[in-house]
Amino acid sequence: MSRIEHNMSLTGDAPKSINTQQKIASLLGVSGLIILLLASLNVSFPNKTLWLSIALLSIIGGIVWFAQAAYSGTHPGIKNDGVWFKSMSNRGYLAWLAGISLTGFYVILYFFPEYLGLREEGDNVGLIALFDPLSKLLSGEPASQWFVYGTLYTIAITAFGVKFLWKYRHNRYEKIRTYSVMFFQTSFAFLIPEFMARLNGEGFSLPYYDLKNIWPLNYYNFEQYRVDEFISAGTIGIALLLFGIASIFIITPILTYKYGKRWYCSWVCGCGGLAETAGDPYRHLSDKSQFAWRVERWVVHSVLVFVVVMTTAVVYSYLGDDPSKYWLTRDSFLIGVGVFLTLLFAGIWYFKREELEKDARYGAIGYLVIILALIGLHYFSGVNLFLFNAESLRATYGFLIGAIFSGVIGTGFYPIFGNRVWCRFGCPMAAVLGMQQRLFSKFRITTNGGQCISCGNCSTYCEMGIDVRAYAQKGQNIVRSSCVGCGICSAVCPRGVLKLENGSPKNRIDSEEGVLGDNVDLLDLIKQKTK
Repeated sequence: MSRIEHNMSLTGDAPKSINTQQKIASLLGVSGLIILLLASLNVSFPNKTLWLSIALLSIIGGIVWFAQAAYSGTHPGIKNDGVWFKSMSNRGYLAWLAGISLTGFYVILYFFPEYLGLREEGDNVGLIALFDPLSKLLSGEPASQWFVYGTLYTIAITAFGVKFLWKYRHNRYEKIRTYSVMFFQTSFAFLIPEFMARLNGEGFSLPYYDLKNIWPLNYYNFEQYRVDEFISAGTIGIALLLFGIASIFIITPILTYKYGKRWYCSWVCGCGGLAETAGDPYRHLSDKSQFAWRVERWVVHSVLVFVVVMTTAVVYSYLGDDPSKYWLTRDSFLIGVGVFLTLLFAGIWYFKREELEKDARYGAIGYLVIILALIGLHYFSGVNLFLFNAESLRATYGFLIGAIFSGVIGTGFYPIFGNRVWCRFGCPMAAVLGMQQRLFSKFRITTNGGQCISCGNCSTYCEMGIDVRAYAQKGQNIVRSSCVGCGICSAVCPRGVLKLENGSPKNRIDSEEGVLGDNVDLLDLIKQKTK
């Protein structure tokens, strides 16, 4: 019996079709989605608790069963499995169908929740009404579109996390960090905020707060309504507000110095958690070109400048002017922001200028001049920051970055652009952590160039678009702002060339002492390093 050979590898097998168990598992998962689809079409289910349980358990069971059937009978280790020849994982028609469907769901969720059954007055209907029993169980309140989203988001990370664990069961690091993102999403992002809402009562109201969501990713945390909620909640609210500030200036820099940005982007963050689990089949689609790298650096840091200016304008808008009444006035706040940014950039320029690329140095100066010019223009002439009022600025950022970029494009188009397009090009938190990682962190990926066989697995599966193989061939340490420390490059390396380390910052970035095999005396090199 003849067959068409699709695999171009001389030693590999052609892509295999899914087995019987996977087909049954797919049918089970799709049946759960059909129930949710029928609910969104206003089909009334008499026992919402029962049908919601059936739908969610079918989705979870289908994903877990599919993963077990796919990997349980194989040897541990990463295989290509024909990802470049499958429609879903190589931008085929199934990938486009999935991308358009996810994007459509995000558009409706963000901008037209009434089509999902949300009602400002009266009882919810449709899909959101189906989630009312679960919402009332956790928080005591009817469901919203964000509760539906949070539930499905948590299920995706948990169920696809099990799939990820099956696939990478040979690697201890991958298993631990997967358990970590599953834990933080389920507890910190989903359950704890719902339980906090349930504690609210007459005269006491805790704000809905995802404790792991840090500014600038949590761009609305210092808006006036949020600050008012923190203050009205008394001691606990003030503690949460101070925790949010400490997370920015104390906790984040210390953890990034010790472990790199991976402590957040690959172990804690919900965006990263979804990208690593549900988005894992698409990590090879990330653009590895020099052009994409240049665009990435300018776009992500432009978003960071945008959120800094926006937050400065928002905080300024609700501060007072009378120094006899307020210890923090508008003038002192603007001066403080200007002085802090100037000292920060001056310190980086003086102590770390050798680590910065030429365009990074010029870009940093340009951005600093823009921010200081806007602050100065406002301070001396009264013109609004960024030439818009604070609310318009916040609404624009929330729409363009918070909704369109992070949700619609960043998640909806995993099957087209890869699983980390938001983390690469749009996340301001990734930009902050990336600068800290590049300049001050102990984290690096070390390479043993003498063992590299140039198979290219590391570069292919780098979700951040880094050409890892180029570093490995030269024996250079990989120290990149964009690296999230997921460790997949090390996990898929057949020769053990790559290793994630937290060593001394000394000689962390050194491109002149590459270990390329026999052309370097290792003993002499070790003696030089220890002097």
